[in-house]
Amino acid sequence: MKSDEIMDIALRRGFIYPSSEIYGGISGFYDYGHLGTLMRRKWEDTWRKHYLSLNPNYFEVDATNIMPKNVFIGSGHLENFTDPLTECEKCHSRFRADHLVEECLERCAEGLSAEEMSGLIKESEIPCPKCGGKLLDVKMFNMMFELSVGSTGDSETAYLRPETAQGAFLNFKRSFNTLRGKLPIGLAIIGRAYRNEISPRQGFYRLREFNQAELQIFFDPDTIDEHPDFEKIKDVSLRMFPLQNRSSGEVDEVKASELHKNYGIPKFYIYHLVKIQEFYLDKMNFPKELFRFRELSEDERAFYNKIHWDVELYTESLGGYKEMGGLHYRTDYDLSGHQKASGEKLEVNIEGKKMVPHVLELSFGVDRNFWTLLDVFYTDEGDRKLISLPKEVAPFRAGVFPLQKKEELENIAKNIYERLSKWFDLFYDDSGSIGRRYRRQDEIGTPFGITVDFQTIEDNTVTIRERDSMEQKRVKVEEIWKNI
Repeated sequence: MKSDEIMDIALRRGFIYPSSEIYGGISGFYDYGHLGTLMRRKWEDTWRKHYLSLNPNYFEVDATNIMPKNVFIGSGHLENFTDPLTECEKCHSRFRADHLVEECLERCAEGLSAEEMSGLIKESEIPCPKCGGKLLDVKMFNMMFELSVGSTGDSETAYLRPETAQGAFLNFKRSFNTLRGKLPIGLAIIGRAYRNEISPRQGFYRLREFNQAELQIFFDPDTIDEHPDFEKIKDVSLRMFPLQNRSSGEVDEVKASELHKNYGIPKFYIYHLVKIQEFYLDKMNFPKELFRFRELSEDERAFYNKIHWDVELYTESLGGYKEMGGLHYRTDYDLSGHQKASGEKLEVNIEGKKMVPHVLELSFGVDRNFWTLLDVFYTDEGDRKLISLPKEVAPFRAGVFPLQKKEELENIAKNIYERLSKWFDLFYDDSGSIGRRYRRQDEIGTPFGITVDFQTIEDNTVTIRERDSMEQKRVKVEEIWKNI
């Protein structure tokens, strides 16, 4: 299976490892190895450059992972952040009820209540997957990790954040004031979030501790059908998978202007759809046929989301289109909720107009995007395995190789490595045949190989090998940086 092949490379080469592996680990937790850390950080840096450049008033902030209980009363997480749980009467194993319904009955469980799922499990006599025992009634399980802050006698209940978004909402007032009171204002957070998943599955796709990249855009709701740059993107075709296409499975190519006219989607929202698609197709180089925006129905989306389209990529190892992120119009739900719960005024005054700003959220799962890059760009050609990662996110830009372990070659190769390392992440390798060294770098996605040979001593040129085509060319040492 492709997932097994990718995981083998990931473990063997240093992309990801099961966390606390020598103690048996816990499902839903993974560590990043040296290659994975490099690759993830480069994806995050590319994300930053792309989305924070959309408006001069979009900035990155950081927030704590631990927040007091009242935050999640105000956000609604204590009441609503739940998954349906069913337990085996015999062995007491616990399972996601919606997953069992989908797998055993081959039907979508989104939007079903706990009572409806209980009825389906009983009527269909779905057994415990582990022991075959009877499954109990479905109940809702809150997925947040609870902890105590402070000494035993004076402890305060707190939670690990289940999303990075709350940090942006809680910092909105101070950020708005320090940034001279302008709208729209964007607050991005890249960091960890925590969800106590009932039954993590699909390997690296659904984790209990994971990374998110989110941008919360606060704006005047009266301007949602405006964007100063809409004319520049009006003819861009977007890959849309609306509700009415569920039965056919077809993706529509719709121009931004037509999406506004025929679908009634506001221009501010459409502009950010275009920029999301641009990130995946132009920056990450995903084939467009693997990408789509999937519309969620009123039953499927969070109750506070007025408009919700998921970002999906076709991922072979995960069995089809999978959610990588989403664009959510959250209205004023977040700031109004925190204003009510905290008693702190979060409305703003723009030239005499008072309002609670609305929020457009761009939300992405970093780990899911990381795995999908490995999946989509992995190829087994028989005589070699390669991951054709875009050079912007490949762990190393190039490998530097002295053809032989000769002092004169090694001195030149090390000098090239030291000079180029100021601008690129490089890997120096002098072990094994040059063919094997190329193959090792192909397997971890390194786009270029720089080989120092005896001709280098004569004319100060090196061989640059391109990963995907395996084509080679001679280049002057001082011009290597232009060719990688």
